[in-house]
Amino acid sequence: MKVFCIIPAYNEARNIGQVISAVQPYVDHVIVVDDCSSDQTATVAKQTLAVVLQHALNRNQGGALTTGTAYVLSQAVADQDIIIHFDADGQMRAQDIPTVIAPLLAGQADVVFGSRFLDQTTKMPWFKKYIIMNLARLVNRLMGVKLTDPQSGFRAMTVAVAKQLHWQDGRSHASEILVAVHQAHYRITEVPITVLYHRFGLNFGSGLKIIKDIFIGKLIK
Repeated sequence: MKVFCIIPAYNEARNIGQVISAVQPYVDHVIVVDDCSSDQTATVAKQTLAVVLQHALNRNQGGALTTGTAYVLSQAVADQDIIIHFDADGQMRAQDIPTVIAPLLAGQADVVFGSRFLDQTTKMPWFKKYIIMNLARLVNRLMGVKLTDPQSGFRAMTVAVAKQLHWQDGRSHASEILVAVHQAHYRITEVPITVLYHRFGLNFGSGLKIIKDIFIGKLIK
């Protein structure tokens, strides 16, 4: 069983090298998707042993994850192999990877979501925690999803699951994936993770756009 880690990256030249180095001991393959960065993200990533894919146009995190996932699926890997989605900004901890993939390795789940709300180790900015997260949680519950973390970007799934999933480019993929795996009746579990917030890049407008994209998109479907 092989473990693939997909890292979408946009203007993360300062962090991407350290993130790749931190992740590599826990996985078999690292795939970095440079989402049309204007800095040296791709150059730095290519100095490592990671596979580096580059977008000619910016497609946001959802598009980068689509590209990385499609690449992994094109490599003729086994259905029980594991795909991890991981961020490039250095806020996720690589040492949480074993915790996230453990239920998959044990055959106890098909999809695992890291949750920032199962313990008190994540110090989330107030606005994100109490406004954006509660709005996202409300929308997810309208779709039948009742997990503690409504917007987890640290997730792992089997290749078999990844073959069946589709999400939009942009920033609404976290909720889209949650809803999709719930509606497909996959075995889902959450495990505690710690996110270290160095900066807070999601403003109120961006948060509302994510909520609108998910809610309206699902209603139209």
